[in-house]
Amino acid sequence: MQDTIVLLPAPGMGHMISMVELGKLILHRYANKFSITILIATGSVGDSPGVTSYIQRVSQSNPSISFQSLPSVSVDTAPTRSRAAVAFEFIRLSLANTPHALQQISKSFTIRALIIDLFCSSALPIAKDLNLPVYYFFTSGAYALAAFLYLPKIHEQTIKSFKDLTTTEFHFPGMSSPLKATHMPEPTLDRDDPAYWDMLYFCSHLPKSNGIIANTFEDLEPKALKAITDGACVPDSPTPPVYSIGPLIAHSEEPAADDRNKGDRAPEDECLSWLDSQPSRSVVFLCFGSRGTFSVAQVKEIAHGLERSGQRFLWVLKKPLRDEKAKQTQNYTADFDLEGVLPEGFLERTKDRGMVVKTWAPQVGVLRKESIGGFVTHCGWNSVLEAVVAGVPMVAWPLYAEQHLNRNVLVNDMKMAIDLEQREDDGFVSGDELERRVRELMESEQGRELREKSWKMREIALAALGLASGSSSRALAKLVEALG
Repeated sequence: MQDTIVLLPAPGMGHMISMVELGKLILHRYANKFSITILIATGSVGDSPGVTSYIQRVSQSNPSISFQSLPSVSVDTAPTRSRAAVAFEFIRLSLANTPHALQQISKSFTIRALIIDLFCSSALPIAKDLNLPVYYFFTSGAYALAAFLYLPKIHEQTIKSFKDLTTTEFHFPGMSSPLKATHMPEPTLDRDDPAYWDMLYFCSHLPKSNGIIANTFEDLEPKALKAITDGACVPDSPTPPVYSIGPLIAHSEEPAADDRNKGDRAPEDECLSWLDSQPSRSVVFLCFGSRGTFSVAQVKEIAHGLERSGQRFLWVLKKPLRDEKAKQTQNYTADFDLEGVLPEGFLERTKDRGMVVKTWAPQVGVLRKESIGGFVTHCGWNSVLEAVVAGVPMVAWPLYAEQHLNRNVLVNDMKMAIDLEQREDDGFVSGDELERRVRELMESEQGRELREKSWKMREIALAALGLASGSSSRALAKLVEALG
């Protein structure tokens, strides 16, 4: 029987794409050795038209990747429950069907390993009972991995919820600067939320795996990787091997169906053509991920800051939210009045040096344009890696998840981004502050130095996975050797 590796992503387009790209990488280098089987959670939380159409495209273009759906499950989505608690329960119920799925796969293939997302940790003991090696694919960076490995130790240091520790800072191994307790990922903030205990379970199981695959490369995060391999993050038990196989990013320019309205490609073609007509390194790109969005008040401040900065800009704007404190959305519609949410006359006054695109732009393609000189980003890890590979310096504006941690290390450890001052209670950024930081990135000596540093790191990133002797290529070879 042919050998296969089973991948188990968490629900959501970002997690799915990351796992698929890992599968593609393994097949690209070792096509004659393995096939890839991906298990999909289905039901009230996992289903979306975007995921379905994405799976169809991948299946058609990659015959060695097959998808198998787990039985559909549903969970209580009452508004009193946090989004994370609902998602984590959905995953747990879905993965209860994993033993049967693995047994069915094993009738046709020899399963060499199960590779799981962090949020799929309940599958680890299931696989161990079936004598299957289990590896984690950690889709963020090594600094975030170090923090998550260390979370059980942080848990022991206090009995209070992190959201109430307004003057407390956490120090993590390998990081030069602490992180405010209130800036920890949302599911860890409240001990009265079941999601907190789920996160603690996930993080405490990381060391129990056969290895951890990280989407990073050695020269990008050397301090964090050293802290992990030295055992500083898990002082009470052995740390499994860490395989840094990045930078792993999706190169497809096709959006998911839920990233934008279906239709012609005119808006994205227009923005790329517009970039081609701009001077070298002259445009600031503002984009906040597939879910990042703002209130109308914040949108107007961004507009004021961009207008006063005098810089050329390309701004991807999602439909603003009514909730002033919300930072993420599941609504990807491009059906909203652009002029109605922007300051009166803004589009007319800036038409010669700026462009605002609704909802979605081909970020990888945009960042690689010669005219892009800076990137205002939410610090999602995929966006960080895309900027690194493109050699583009950043202004760091974290919104949710582990993005505040990513901001800290981008600014203080990697020195590839400029910090942005946010209001403490709700993260609001004034137009004056955005103007100041955009000017600093595009006009100052510090900005020039960041641009040089980013371009050098780009060359290192391309070599890490692009050369057989690159650090990530060697790590991938060690992983495949361990898989047998």
